[in-house]
Amino acid sequence: MPRFDDADFGVEAVPQLHVNEANAPTKPTGSVNNIEIPATRNPVSDASALMHHLSLSPSMKERRGSRNSIGTSLPIPRSPRPSRLSSTTKPRIDARSILAAQVQGMSTEKVAAVKNMAFAFDIDGVLAHGNEAIEEAKVALKILNGDNELGITFPYILLTNGGGKTEEARCAQLTSVLGHEVPTAQFIQSHTPMQALAEYYDTVLVCGGEGFQAREAAEAYGFKNVVHPKDVLAWDPTISPCRVFTDEDRAGARPRDFSQIKFDAILCFAETRDSMTDCQIIADLLLSEDGQLLTQAADPSNHIPIYFSQGDLLCPTEHKGPPRLNLGAFRIAVEAQYKALTGLDLERVVYGKPERATYVCADEVLRSWMQEIHNEKRLPQNIYMVGDNPQSDIIGGNLYGWNTCLVRTGVFQGPKGSNDPHNPANFGVFDNVLEVVKAVISKELGSDFKLSWNPNVNPVTQEDQFSAIE
Repeated sequence: MPRFDDADFGVEAVPQLHVNEANAPTKPTGSVNNIEIPATRNPVSDASALMHHLSLSPSMKERRGSRNSIGTSLPIPRSPRPSRLSSTTKPRIDARSILAAQVQGMSTEKVAAVKNMAFAFDIDGVLAHGNEAIEEAKVALKILNGDNELGITFPYILLTNGGGKTEEARCAQLTSVLGHEVPTAQFIQSHTPMQALAEYYDTVLVCGGEGFQAREAAEAYGFKNVVHPKDVLAWDPTISPCRVFTDEDRAGARPRDFSQIKFDAILCFAETRDSMTDCQIIADLLLSEDGQLLTQAADPSNHIPIYFSQGDLLCPTEHKGPPRLNLGAFRIAVEAQYKALTGLDLERVVYGKPERATYVCADEVLRSWMQEIHNEKRLPQNIYMVGDNPQSDIIGGNLYGWNTCLVRTGVFQGPKGSNDPHNPANFGVFDNVLEVVKAVISKELGSDFKLSWNPNVNPVTQEDQFSAIE
Protein backbone atom coordinates (compact mmCIF):
# COMPACT_ATOMS: atom_id res chain seq x y z
CA MET A 1 0.00 0.00 0.00
CA PRO A 2 1.51 3.38 -0.94
CA ARG A 3 2.86 5.50 1.89
CA PHE A 4 2.74 9.28 2.14
CA ASP A 5 4.49 11.92 4.22
CA ASP A 6 2.78 14.63 6.23
CA ALA A 7 4.33 17.20 3.92
CA ASP A 8 2.06 15.87 1.17
CA PHE A 9 -0.92 17.27 3.08
CA GLY A 10 0.54 20.46 4.55
CA VAL A 11 0.31 19.19 8.12
CA GLU A 12 2.83 18.89 10.90
CA ALA A 13 4.62 15.59 11.41
CA VAL A 14 2.92 13.07 13.66
CA PRO A 15 4.31 10.02 15.47
CA GLN A 16 4.63 7.09 13.10
CA LEU A 17 2.28 4.16 13.51
CA HIS A 18 3.31 0.76 12.24
CA VAL A 19 1.46 -0.14 9.06
CA ASN A 20 1.13 -3.74 8.07
CA GLU A 21 2.35 -3.77 4.46
CA ALA A 22 1.97 -7.53 4.10
CA ASN A 23 -1.82 -7.41 3.93
CA ALA A 24 -2.10 -4.19 1.96
CA PRO A 25 -3.93 -4.51 -1.36
CA THR A 26 -1.81 -4.76 -4.47
CA LYS A 27 -3.08 -2.80 -7.44
CA PRO A 28 -3.79 -5.12 -10.37
CA THR A 29 -1.12 -4.93 -13.04
CA GLY A 30 -2.22 -2.74 -15.92
CA SER A 31 -5.38 -1.55 -14.17
CA VAL A 32 -6.62 1.79 -15.46
CA ASN A 33 -10.01 1.78 -13.79
CA ASN A 34 -9.00 3.12 -10.38
CA ILE A 35 -7.34 6.14 -8.81
CA GLU A 36 -5.51 5.79 -5.48
CA ILE A 37 -6.19 8.81 -3.27
CA PRO A 38 -3.87 9.37 -0.29
CA ALA A 39 -5.84 9.13 2.94
CA THR A 40 -5.75 12.11 5.25
CA ARG A 41 -5.65 10.58 8.66
CA ASN A 42 -5.39 10.65 12.43
CA PRO A 43 -2.36 8.77 13.82
CA VAL A 44 -4.29 6.68 16.33
CA SER A 45 -7.69 5.08 16.49
CA ASP A 46 -10.52 6.73 18.38
CA ALA A 47 -10.51 3.80 20.79
CA SER A 48 -7.00 4.45 22.12
CA ALA A 49 -5.86 5.72 25.50
CA LEU A 50 -8.16 3.91 27.93
CA MET A 51 -10.96 4.06 25.34
CA HIS A 52 -12.71 7.06 26.85
CA HIS A 53 -11.22 9.92 24.85
CA LEU A 54 -13.81 9.65 22.09
CA SER A 55 -14.21 13.11 20.59
CA LEU A 56 -17.71 14.15 19.58
CA SER A 57 -16.34 17.22 17.82
CA PRO A 58 -13.28 16.46 15.68
CA SER A 59 -11.90 19.78 14.52
CA MET A 60 -9.99 21.14 11.56
CA LYS A 61 -7.85 22.92 14.13
CA GLU A 62 -6.64 19.51 15.30
CA ARG A 63 -6.37 18.16 11.74
CA ARG A 64 -8.99 15.57 12.64
CA GLY A 65 -10.62 15.53 9.25
CA SER A 66 -10.17 11.79 8.98
CA ARG A 67 -9.64 8.73 11.10
CA ASN A 68 -7.48 6.64 8.82
CA SER A 69 -4.30 4.81 9.70
CA ILE A 70 -1.05 6.37 8.53
CA GLY A 71 0.24 5.56 5.08
CA THR A 72 -2.95 4.20 3.55
CA SER A 73 -4.55 5.08 0.25
CA LEU A 74 -8.19 4.87 -0.79
CA PRO A 75 -8.80 3.46 -4.27
CA ILE A 76 -11.80 4.97 -6.06
CA PRO A 77 -13.20 4.41 -9.57
CA ARG A 78 -11.51 6.60 -12.16
CA SER A 79 -14.97 7.49 -13.45
CA PRO A 80 -18.50 6.22 -12.83
CA ARG A 81 -18.99 2.80 -14.37
CA PRO A 82 -22.19 2.99 -16.46
CA SER A 83 -23.00 -0.70 -16.05
CA ARG A 84 -22.98 -0.38 -12.28
CA LEU A 85 -24.20 3.16 -11.64
CA SER A 86 -27.09 3.16 -14.12
CA SER A 87 -27.88 6.17 -16.25
CA THR A 88 -30.71 8.61 -16.31
CA THR A 89 -33.98 9.15 -18.05
CA LYS A 90 -33.61 11.25 -21.20
CA PRO A 91 -35.12 14.73 -20.99
CA ARG A 92 -38.63 15.06 -22.38
CA ILE A 93 -39.26 17.07 -25.53
CA ASP A 94 -42.48 19.06 -25.14
CA ALA A 95 -43.77 22.59 -25.55
CA ARG A 96 -42.32 23.71 -22.23
CA SER A 97 -38.82 22.38 -22.96
CA ILE A 98 -38.85 24.03 -26.40
CA LEU A 99 -39.94 27.35 -24.90
CA ALA A 100 -37.32 27.06 -22.12
CA ALA A 101 -34.61 26.45 -24.72
CA GLN A 102 -35.68 29.65 -26.50
CA VAL A 103 -35.59 31.65 -23.27
CA GLN A 104 -32.15 30.24 -22.42
CA GLY A 105 -30.92 31.17 -25.90
CA MET A 106 -31.75 34.81 -25.13
CA SER A 107 -30.06 34.69 -21.68
CA THR A 108 -26.55 33.42 -22.39
CA GLU A 109 -24.91 35.13 -19.39
CA LYS A 110 -27.37 33.68 -16.90
CA VAL A 111 -27.16 30.25 -18.49
CA ALA A 112 -23.36 30.38 -18.28
CA ALA A 113 -23.63 31.27 -14.58
CA VAL A 114 -25.95 28.32 -13.95
CA LYS A 115 -23.50 25.96 -15.65
CA ASN A 116 -20.64 27.34 -13.59
CA MET A 117 -22.19 26.45 -10.23
CA ALA A 118 -23.31 23.23 -8.60
CA PHE A 119 -24.69 21.85 -5.35
CA ALA A 120 -23.63 18.75 -3.44
CA PHE A 121 -26.42 17.86 -1.01
CA ASP A 122 -26.15 15.59 1.97
CA ILE A 123 -29.42 13.66 2.36
CA ASP A 124 -30.22 12.72 5.96
CA GLY A 125 -30.82 15.92 7.90
CA VAL A 126 -30.76 18.09 4.75
CA LEU A 127 -33.31 16.65 2.32
CA ALA A 128 -35.02 14.07 4.51
CA HIS A 129 -35.23 12.44 7.91
CA GLY A 130 -35.15 8.76 7.09
CA ASN A 131 -38.23 8.12 4.94
CA GLU A 132 -39.79 11.51 5.70
CA ALA A 133 -38.94 14.35 3.33
CA ILE A 134 -38.16 17.80 4.66
CA GLU A 135 -40.83 19.92 2.98
CA GLU A 136 -38.49 22.81 2.14
CA ALA A 137 -36.27 20.30 0.32
CA LYS A 138 -39.07 19.41 -2.08
CA VAL A 139 -39.42 23.09 -3.04
CA ALA A 140 -35.65 23.53 -3.39
CA LEU A 141 -35.36 20.54 -5.73
CA LYS A 142 -38.34 21.77 -7.75
CA ILE A 143 -36.49 25.03 -8.38
CA LEU A 144 -33.25 23.29 -9.32
CA ASN A 145 -35.04 20.83 -11.62
CA GLY A 146 -36.42 23.59 -13.80
CA ASP A 147 -39.05 25.59 -11.93
CA ASN A 148 -37.21 28.88 -12.44
CA GLU A 149 -37.31 31.75 -14.89
CA LEU A 150 -35.01 29.98 -17.38
CA GLY A 151 -36.67 26.60 -17.09
CA ILE A 152 -33.12 25.29 -16.69
CA THR A 153 -31.74 22.37 -14.68
CA PHE A 154 -29.15 23.43 -12.13
CA PRO A 155 -26.25 20.96 -11.68
CA TYR A 156 -26.42 19.11 -8.36
CA ILE A 157 -25.54 15.73 -6.91
CA LEU A 158 -26.52 13.89 -3.75
CA LEU A 159 -23.50 13.04 -1.60
CA THR A 160 -24.44 11.00 1.44
CA ASN A 161 -22.71 8.94 4.11
CA GLY A 162 -25.72 6.63 4.10
CA GLY A 163 -25.55 3.20 2.53
CA GLY A 164 -26.32 -0.48 2.97
CA LYS A 165 -28.05 -1.20 -0.35
CA THR A 166 -27.50 -0.80 -4.08
CA GLU A 167 -27.51 2.65 -5.65
CA GLU A 168 -30.56 1.65 -7.69
CA ALA A 169 -32.54 0.66 -4.58
CA ARG A 170 -31.55 3.79 -2.67
CA CYS A 171 -32.39 6.10 -5.58
CA ALA A 172 -35.80 4.46 -6.03
CA GLN A 173 -36.45 5.03 -2.33
CA LEU A 174 -35.34 8.67 -2.53
CA THR A 175 -37.46 9.29 -5.63
CA SER A 176 -40.49 8.12 -3.68
CA VAL A 177 -39.63 10.15 -0.57
CA LEU A 178 -38.65 13.42 -2.28
CA GLY A 179 -41.15 13.36 -5.14
CA HIS A 180 -38.37 14.06 -7.66
CA GLU A 181 -36.56 11.52 -9.80
CA VAL A 182 -33.10 10.73 -8.42
CA PRO A 183 -30.99 8.93 -11.07
CA THR A 184 -28.05 6.84 -9.89
CA ALA A 185 -25.74 8.91 -12.10
CA GLN A 186 -26.51 11.86 -9.80
CA PHE A 187 -25.97 9.95 -6.57
CA ILE A 188 -23.02 8.89 -4.37
CA GLN A 189 -23.46 6.94 -1.16
CA SER A 190 -20.73 6.12 1.34
CA HIS A 191 -19.65 2.85 -0.25
CA THR A 192 -20.05 3.88 -3.92
CA PRO A 193 -16.28 4.65 -4.21
CA MET A 194 -15.52 1.27 -2.59
CA GLN A 195 -16.46 -0.50 -5.82
CA ALA A 196 -12.82 0.09 -6.78
CA LEU A 197 -11.80 -2.46 -4.13
CA ALA A 198 -13.34 -5.24 -6.24
CA GLU A 199 -10.12 -5.20 -8.28
CA TYR A 200 -8.05 -5.82 -5.14
CA TYR A 201 -9.97 -8.46 -3.17
CA ASP A 202 -11.84 -11.61 -4.13
CA THR A 203 -13.44 -13.01 -0.95
CA VAL A 204 -14.85 -10.36 1.39
CA LEU A 205 -17.08 -10.26 4.46
CA VAL A 206 -19.67 -7.51 3.94
CA CYS A 207 -21.55 -6.22 7.00
CA GLY A 208 -24.45 -3.84 7.64
CA GLY A 209 -27.75 -2.81 6.18
CA GLU A 210 -31.14 -4.50 6.08
CA GLY A 211 -31.42 -8.15 5.13
CA PHE A 212 -28.91 -9.14 2.46
CA GLN A 213 -28.97 -5.83 0.57
CA ALA A 214 -25.33 -5.05 1.38
CA ARG A 215 -24.33 -8.33 -0.26
CA GLU A 216 -26.34 -7.36 -3.34
CA ALA A 217 -24.51 -4.03 -3.48
CA ALA A 218 -21.09 -5.65 -3.19
CA GLU A 219 -21.94 -8.17 -5.90
CA ALA A 220 -23.12 -5.34 -8.16
CA TYR A 221 -19.69 -3.74 -7.67
CA GLY A 222 -18.03 -6.86 -9.04
CA PHE A 223 -16.71 -8.61 -5.91
CA LYS A 224 -16.33 -12.27 -6.86
CA ASN A 225 -17.14 -13.96 -3.53
CA VAL A 226 -19.26 -11.95 -1.09
CA VAL A 227 -19.96 -13.43 2.34
CA HIS A 228 -22.65 -12.05 4.65
CA PRO A 229 -22.43 -12.66 8.44
CA LYS A 230 -25.71 -14.61 8.22
CA ASP A 231 -23.98 -17.01 5.81
CA VAL A 232 -21.41 -17.76 8.50
CA LEU A 233 -24.14 -18.06 11.13
CA ALA A 234 -26.03 -20.56 9.00
CA TRP A 235 -22.84 -22.64 8.75
CA ASP A 236 -22.11 -22.55 12.50
CA PRO A 237 -24.73 -20.99 14.82
CA THR A 238 -22.41 -21.41 17.82
CA ILE A 239 -20.03 -18.81 16.39
CA SER A 240 -22.26 -16.09 17.93
CA PRO A 241 -23.73 -16.93 21.36
CA CYS A 242 -25.94 -13.80 21.25
CA ARG A 243 -27.05 -14.28 17.67
CA VAL A 244 -30.23 -13.07 15.99
CA PHE A 245 -31.18 -15.60 13.28
CA THR A 246 -34.69 -15.67 11.85
CA ASP A 247 -36.37 -18.00 9.38
CA GLU A 248 -36.00 -15.24 6.79
CA ASP A 249 -32.27 -15.07 7.52
CA ARG A 250 -31.93 -18.83 7.07
CA ALA A 251 -33.81 -18.71 3.75
CA GLY A 252 -31.46 -16.06 2.33
CA ALA A 253 -28.21 -17.41 3.78
CA ARG A 254 -25.57 -19.22 1.71
CA PRO A 255 -23.82 -21.58 4.13
CA ARG A 256 -20.66 -23.46 3.19
CA ASP A 257 -17.58 -24.74 5.02
CA PHE A 258 -15.99 -21.42 5.97
CA SER A 259 -13.14 -23.15 7.78
CA GLN A 260 -11.74 -23.88 4.30
CA ILE A 261 -12.15 -20.32 2.98
CA LYS A 262 -9.60 -17.53 3.22
CA PHE A 263 -11.10 -14.04 3.61
CA ASP A 264 -9.20 -11.22 1.92
CA ALA A 265 -10.87 -8.23 3.60
CA ILE A 266 -13.76 -7.01 5.78
CA LEU A 267 -16.08 -4.32 4.39
CA CYS A 268 -18.55 -2.54 6.69
CA PHE A 269 -21.07 -0.90 4.37
CA ALA A 270 -23.60 0.39 6.93
CA GLU A 271 -24.75 0.18 10.55
CA THR A 272 -25.45 -3.39 11.59
CA ARG A 273 -28.79 -4.97 12.59
CA ASP A 274 -27.13 -7.76 14.59
CA SER A 275 -24.15 -6.08 16.22
CA MET A 276 -23.09 -8.97 18.48
CA THR A 277 -22.87 -11.43 15.59
CA ASP A 278 -21.08 -8.97 13.32
CA CYS A 279 -18.64 -7.92 16.05
CA GLN A 280 -17.89 -11.55 16.90
CA ILE A 281 -17.18 -12.62 13.33
CA ILE A 282 -15.13 -9.49 12.65
CA ALA A 283 -13.07 -10.14 15.80
CA ASP A 284 -12.57 -13.77 14.77
CA LEU A 285 -11.26 -12.70 11.36
CA LEU A 286 -9.03 -9.91 12.72
CA LEU A 287 -7.43 -12.34 15.16
CA SER A 288 -7.25 -15.23 12.69
CA GLU A 289 -4.25 -16.56 10.81
CA ASP A 290 -4.38 -15.01 7.34
CA GLY A 291 -8.18 -14.47 7.34
CA GLN A 292 -9.21 -18.06 8.06
CA LEU A 293 -11.94 -18.74 10.63
CA LEU A 294 -11.25 -21.17 13.51
CA THR A 295 -7.56 -20.18 13.50
CA GLN A 296 -5.65 -17.75 15.71
CA ALA A 297 -2.66 -15.71 14.60
CA ALA A 298 0.52 -15.57 16.65
CA ASP A 299 0.81 -11.87 15.79
CA PRO A 300 -2.60 -10.10 16.03
CA SER A 301 -1.23 -6.98 14.32
CA ASN A 302 -0.87 -9.00 11.11
CA HIS A 303 -4.61 -8.92 10.36
CA ILE A 304 -6.58 -8.75 7.12
CA PRO A 305 -7.67 -5.25 6.04
CA ILE A 306 -10.91 -3.81 7.39
CA TYR A 307 -12.78 -0.96 5.68
CA PHE A 308 -15.64 1.20 6.94
CA SER A 309 -17.72 3.05 4.36
CA GLN A 310 -17.93 6.14 6.59
CA GLY A 311 -17.27 7.27 10.15
CA ASP A 312 -20.26 9.37 11.26
CA LEU A 313 -21.06 8.84 14.92
CA LEU A 314 -24.56 10.34 14.61
CA CYS A 315 -27.29 10.50 11.97
CA PRO A 316 -30.68 12.28 12.00
CA THR A 317 -33.67 9.98 11.44
CA GLU A 318 -37.46 10.10 11.80
CA HIS A 319 -36.91 10.01 15.56
CA LYS A 320 -38.15 13.25 17.12
CA GLY A 321 -35.34 13.37 19.69
CA PRO A 322 -31.59 13.79 19.19
CA PRO A 323 -29.80 12.15 16.21
CA ARG A 324 -29.26 8.38 16.45
CA LEU A 325 -25.97 6.44 16.65
CA ASN A 326 -24.60 5.51 13.24
CA LEU A 327 -21.86 3.39 11.65
CA GLY A 328 -19.19 5.43 13.44
CA ALA A 329 -20.45 4.05 16.74
CA PHE A 330 -20.06 0.50 15.43
CA ARG A 331 -16.55 1.35 14.19
CA ILE A 332 -15.58 2.64 17.62
CA ALA A 333 -16.97 -0.53 19.20
CA VAL A 334 -14.90 -2.72 16.87
CA GLU A 335 -11.79 -0.64 17.63
CA ALA A 336 -12.40 -0.84 21.38
CA GLN A 337 -12.91 -4.61 21.28
CA TYR A 338 -9.74 -5.11 19.24
CA LYS A 339 -7.85 -2.86 21.66
CA ALA A 340 -9.17 -4.79 24.67
CA LEU A 341 -8.32 -8.17 23.09
CA THR A 342 -4.85 -7.31 21.78
CA GLY A 343 -3.68 -4.10 23.44
CA LEU A 344 -3.12 -2.66 19.98
CA ASP A 345 -4.74 0.12 17.99
CA LEU A 346 -6.72 -1.22 15.05
CA GLU A 347 -5.42 -0.23 11.64
CA ARG A 348 -8.44 0.42 9.45
CA VAL A 349 -9.53 2.51 6.47
CA VAL A 350 -12.53 4.83 6.52
CA TYR A 351 -14.22 6.06 3.33
CA GLY A 352 -17.05 8.61 3.15
CA LYS A 353 -17.13 12.28 4.09
CA PRO A 354 -14.87 14.00 5.14
CA GLU A 355 -12.32 11.76 3.36
CA ARG A 356 -10.77 13.48 0.36
CA ALA A 357 -11.35 10.40 -1.81
CA THR A 358 -15.12 10.94 -1.55
CA TYR A 359 -14.80 14.48 -2.88
CA VAL A 360 -12.54 13.40 -5.75
CA CYS A 361 -15.19 10.82 -6.61
CA ALA A 362 -17.82 13.58 -6.42
CA ASP A 363 -15.85 15.61 -8.98
CA GLU A 364 -15.97 12.65 -11.37
CA VAL A 365 -19.72 12.27 -10.91
CA LEU A 366 -20.34 16.02 -11.31
CA ARG A 367 -18.44 16.10 -14.59
CA SER A 368 -20.47 13.21 -15.94
CA TRP A 369 -23.72 14.74 -14.70
CA MET A 370 -22.85 18.04 -16.41
CA GLN A 371 -22.44 16.13 -19.65
CA GLU A 372 -25.79 14.40 -19.10
CA ILE A 373 -27.83 17.56 -18.50
CA HIS A 374 -25.85 20.24 -20.37
CA ASN A 375 -23.62 18.27 -22.75
CA GLU A 376 -20.51 19.79 -21.16
CA LYS A 377 -18.22 17.34 -19.36
CA ARG A 378 -16.48 19.76 -17.06
CA LEU A 379 -16.44 20.71 -13.40
CA PRO A 380 -18.36 23.88 -12.42
CA GLN A 381 -16.16 26.44 -10.70
CA ASN A 382 -18.46 27.28 -7.77
CA ILE A 383 -19.51 24.18 -5.82
CA TYR A 384 -21.65 24.43 -2.69
CA MET A 385 -21.65 21.60 -0.14
CA VAL A 386 -24.88 21.62 1.86
CA GLY A 387 -24.81 19.54 5.03
CA ASP A 388 -26.03 19.22 8.60
CA ASN A 389 -22.95 17.61 10.16
CA PRO A 390 -19.95 19.90 10.81
CA GLN A 391 -17.70 16.89 11.51
CA SER A 392 -18.17 15.36 8.05
CA ASP A 393 -20.06 17.55 5.55
CA ILE A 394 -18.49 20.86 6.52
CA ILE A 395 -14.95 19.87 7.44
CA GLY A 396 -14.65 17.79 4.27
CA GLY A 397 -15.98 20.54 2.03
CA ASN A 398 -13.78 23.16 3.68
CA LEU A 399 -10.61 21.08 3.30
CA TYR A 400 -11.46 20.36 -0.35
CA GLY A 401 -11.97 24.03 -1.17
CA TRP A 402 -15.74 23.99 -1.68
CA ASN A 403 -18.21 26.58 -0.42
CA THR A 404 -19.88 25.05 2.64
CA CYS A 405 -23.41 25.66 3.91
CA LEU A 406 -24.62 24.31 7.27
CA VAL A 407 -28.32 23.74 7.96
CA ARG A 408 -30.14 23.38 11.28
CA THR A 409 -32.43 20.52 10.23
CA GLY A 410 -30.13 17.68 11.28
CA VAL A 411 -27.14 17.04 13.54
CA PHE A 412 -26.25 20.73 13.98
CA GLN A 413 -28.71 22.50 16.26
CA GLY A 414 -26.80 25.67 17.09
CA PRO A 415 -28.74 28.79 18.07
CA LYS A 416 -29.82 31.37 15.51
CA GLY A 417 -26.87 33.33 14.21
CA SER A 418 -24.24 30.83 15.38
CA ASN A 419 -21.81 28.72 13.39
CA ASP A 420 -19.94 25.58 14.44
CA PRO A 421 -16.93 26.81 16.46
CA HIS A 422 -14.59 24.03 15.32
CA ASN A 423 -15.66 23.54 11.70
CA PRO A 424 -17.46 26.73 10.59
CA ALA A 425 -19.35 26.70 7.31
CA ASN A 426 -17.63 29.28 5.12
CA PHE A 427 -20.78 30.32 3.20
CA GLY A 428 -22.98 30.46 6.28
CA VAL A 429 -25.58 28.72 8.43
CA PHE A 430 -29.22 28.45 7.31
CA ASP A 431 -32.52 27.28 8.76
CA ASN A 432 -33.08 24.78 5.93
CA VAL A 433 -31.91 23.77 2.46
CA LEU A 434 -34.41 26.03 0.66
CA GLU A 435 -32.83 29.07 2.30
CA VAL A 436 -29.42 27.84 1.09
CA VAL A 437 -30.63 27.47 -2.50
CA LYS A 438 -32.19 30.93 -2.47
CA ALA A 439 -29.01 32.52 -1.07
CA VAL A 440 -26.70 30.80 -3.54
CA ILE A 441 -28.85 31.61 -6.58
CA SER A 442 -29.10 35.21 -5.45
CA LYS A 443 -25.32 35.41 -5.19
CA GLU A 444 -24.58 33.72 -8.50
CA LEU A 445 -27.48 35.04 -10.64
CA GLY A 446 -28.66 38.16 -8.86
CA SER A 447 -31.44 38.87 -6.41
CA ASP A 448 -33.90 39.50 -9.25
CA PHE A 449 -33.68 35.92 -10.59
CA LYS A 450 -37.17 34.43 -10.43
CA LEU A 451 -37.58 31.10 -8.64
CA SER A 452 -40.56 29.89 -10.66
CA TRP A 453 -41.31 29.11 -14.30
CA ASN A 454 -43.74 31.38 -16.13
CA PRO A 455 -45.63 29.29 -18.75
CA ASN A 456 -46.68 32.52 -20.53
CA VAL A 457 -43.17 33.94 -20.87
CA ASN A 458 -42.24 35.64 -24.16
CA PRO A 459 -38.82 34.26 -25.20
CA VAL A 460 -37.82 37.60 -26.74
CA THR A 461 -38.84 39.99 -23.98
CA GLN A 462 -38.84 37.35 -21.21
CA GLU A 463 -42.01 38.96 -19.92
CA ASP A 464 -45.53 37.53 -19.55
CA GLN A 465 -46.82 37.81 -23.12
CA PHE A 466 -50.45 38.09 -21.99
CA SER A 467 -49.61 40.84 -19.50
CA ALA A 468 -47.76 42.67 -22.28
CA ILE A 469 -50.90 42.59 -24.50
CA GLU A 470 -52.96 44.09 -21.76
